[in-house]
Amino acid sequence: MTSGLTDASLMLHVRPRQLLLLARLDTHRHLGRAAEAMNISQPAATKLLQQLEDSLGERLFERLARGMEPTPYGKILIRYAHRVLSDFGTAREEMLALRSGLSGALRVGSVPGAVPELLAPALVEYHRRHPQVAVSVVVETSDVIQAQLEQGDVDLVLGRLTDGHDEAKYASVPLLGESQVVVVRAGHPVFERANLALADMAHWSWVLQPPGSPQRGRFEAAMREAGIRARLDIIETASPIAITALLENSDMAAVMPASQASHYARLGVLRTVPIELPVRVPPICLITREGRPLSPAAVQFRRQLLGGA
Repeated sequence: MTSGLTDASLMLHVRPRQLLLLARLDTHRHLGRAAEAMNISQPAATKLLQQLEDSLGERLFERLARGMEPTPYGKILIRYAHRVLSDFGTAREEMLALRSGLSGALRVGSVPGAVPELLAPALVEYHRRHPQVAVSVVVETSDVIQAQLEQGDVDLVLGRLTDGHDEAKYASVPLLGESQVVVVRAGHPVFERANLALADMAHWSWVLQPPGSPQRGRFEAAMREAGIRARLDIIETASPIAITALLENSDMAAVMPASQASHYARLGVLRTVPIELPVRVPPICLITREGRPLSPAAVQFRRQLLGGA
């Protein structure tokens, strides 16, 4: 790394177009396609990258026969580039909101299980109090929305910290702990049976969240602990609407939090299977990044979730 320069002095040598190029290279891993995405020539992109590497005194990408691969130094700067671009996008959203007479933007990431009991009621009340705030919601598994929080694509998360993340980087407040249940369509033939054991479920077809989600890992662990070794018939998706549609049109089963199951039961769409499922997942938490100030809109939403005014 270039020595003898302060961070402020070194930043004068880092141009926004170079950061944008890093983000495009992270996506395409090919200089020509990254240049095309930026609407510049490949020689111009090559020059931008070479100037950045010269300024920092480190090689950021390895040139391979079929593309490019970031070096460890490159991976660090790619994360920084994504944060800068995300923060700029947030600032621009707030400026556009202010121009439209609004007061800012709120971006929330949530696991599906937090939506019926936590997120939906909170957002309805928040919107009633602050109709001028532009709100966007991403509903995904914990690992996906935590990555979005890391990149700065969402302001806060309703989910769970996943394995492999540095907990010291996050502020986490538990909000909702509940059991997991098995759900099927309302007219499923399972309700005609008098007795149902956990082993019977090994032969069912399932709609489960993708690997890496806390619910999926704990469900498979519970089946193994029960002595069920059979390979399960699984369709993987984290989309609540896809899960619901698949269950409505088949005899498949899914696992979801009790509050989410109750929501669909009230609509007459799904029913909970009367069997105790030995799956325990950590409580859903309100998660924010340490050291990253929240926007005024996000501060107010966090205060409301925690029981403040």
